[in-house]
Amino acid sequence: MITAIVFIETHVSQISEAAQAIADINGVSEVYSVTGDHDLIAMVRVRTHEQIADVVADQINKVSGVTATTTQIAFRAYSSHDLEDAFSIGLD
Repeated sequence: MITAIVFIETHVSQISEAAQAIADINGVSEVYSVTGDHDLIAMVRVRTHEQIADVVADQINKVSGVTATTTQIAFRAYSSHDLEDAFSIGLD
C-alpha cells in the first residue's frame, strides 16, 4: 500500500464542498480541514504510483474550488505501538 499526503489549497468559499467531493474519491481515506498555508489535507492510500497520479492529477485537481495541490509520498509509517515495540527490544 502506498500512502500519499496531499496538501490542498482551495477558494475559501468552497472549502467544505471541495472537502466532501475529495472525500468521495476512491482512494482517498481521509480529508482534514487545517490551519496554516493549506486549506485541506487528504490522505490517499492506493496500491500503485499510477493510481496516485489518477487520484491526485486526474481527480483531486479537477474538483471545483481546488486551486493547487502538493503531494508527499510516505516511505514508512510509524505509530506509538511501533515505537513502544522498538524501545522494548531486549528489555525482557
